[in-house]
Amino acid sequence: MSDTATPSLRGARVLEAVLPAVVALGLAAVLGDLLILSFGESPAAVWALLVKGTWGNAYGIGQVLYKATTLTCTGLAFALAGRAGLFNVGAEGQLAAGGFGAAVVGLLLPTGTPALLAVPLCLLAAMLVGGGVGAVPGALRARFGASEVIVTIMLNFIVLALLNYIVSTHLHLPESLRTPDINAGRLPRLADAFAVFSGSAANFVIVLAAVAAATPWWYLFRTRSGYELRAVGLQPDAAEYGGVRVPRVLFTSMCLSGALAGLGGVNFVLGYKGYYEEGFAGGAGFLGIAVALVGRNHPFGILAAALLFGTLSQGGLAVNAIVPKQLTDILTAVVILSVATAVPEVQRQLRAAAASVTASLPKAATRQRAGA
Repeated sequence: MSDTATPSLRGARVLEAVLPAVVALGLAAVLGDLLILSFGESPAAVWALLVKGTWGNAYGIGQVLYKATTLTCTGLAFALAGRAGLFNVGAEGQLAAGGFGAAVVGLLLPTGTPALLAVPLCLLAAMLVGGGVGAVPGALRARFGASEVIVTIMLNFIVLALLNYIVSTHLHLPESLRTPDINAGRLPRLADAFAVFSGSAANFVIVLAAVAAATPWWYLFRTRSGYELRAVGLQPDAAEYGGVRVPRVLFTSMCLSGALAGLGGVNFVLGYKGYYEEGFAGGAGFLGIAVALVGRNHPFGILAAALLFGTLSQGGLAVNAIVPKQLTDILTAVVILSVATAVPEVQRQLRAAAASVTASLPKAATRQRAGA
C-alpha cells in the first residue's frame, strides 16, 4: 500500500501547495503579454529587461531584498492572525508605530551607545509598540466580540494621524516631516559588507526577516500554544470545548501579529534612512495581505511571495523606459485576483483528486493482500 497509493497522495498534496501559485503567475504572464503588445513592444524584450533590472545585477537584487523584507514582516503579521481566524487589516499602522518606537529609542540613547545594547533595545521597542497597537483590537475582540476588521481599519487612521502629530509638533526637523537622525541603533547596509550592493537600500534587517519567518513556523507547528492558536482558527467552539481559552488566544494572536508588523518598521528606520518619516509605511501593510494570501499563510510561502512582489515592484522601475511602470501594478493585482478566484477552483479539483486517491487506499490494500 505504501509503495503504490501513498506516493500518489503525497504528489496530490504537493500539487495543491505549488500549482495554485503557478496558475496565478501563468495568468499574470498571459495578461502581461497582451498589455505589452498593446503598447507595441515585444513581450520577450520587456520580460528580459525586468529580469535584468531585478535579479540581473547586484543593485536590483538589493532593492528587491529591501522591499521583500518589509513585505515579509507584514505578510507574517497577517498570516499569524489569520491562523487564529482573525483578519488583521491594521499592519500599516502597526508597521509605522514600530518604526516610530525604534526611532524614539534610537534618539533617546546617547551617541556612542554600543550596538550590542542599542540595536536590541530599538528592536524590542519596535515590537512592543507594534504589539501594543495590535493589542487594542485583540482586547476588543476577546472581551466584547468587536470586529477586528473594522477596528484595525479605523485604528490605522488614528495611529498614523497621532504619529504625524507627534512628529510635526515635537520631533520634526525644520521644514520637514521626519525626526532627526537617530543617535544609536543603526543596522549596517549590505553594501557595508559587500561592495557590489553599493547604492541599494538592502540592509541586515533581512536577516531579522528570515528569523521572523522561522520563529512563527516553529511557534505554530512545534508548540502547544501554536497548536491552540491553529485550533481556534479552525473551529473555536471545538477548541473551547477541548479546554482552550479562546479569548486569551485571540488577544495573544493580535499582539504577536502587531509585533511582527512593528518589526518591519526597522527596515526603513534602522536599516535604510536612520530616522522616522511620515508616510514611509504607505501601502506595505495592505500589500502584506496579498503576500500572505499568495504564500498560503505559511511562513516560508510568505518569504517566496514577498520576493515575488518585491520583484514586481522593482521591476516596474526597470521597465519604465519602454512601458509604463503601472504594468507591474496590474500584474500584482492579477496575481491577487487569481489567488482569490481561479486558484480556489484549482484547489477544489486537487482536493477531489486527493480524496479519490484516499478512497482507493483500502481497495489497494485488499488487492495487495489477495495477491499475497
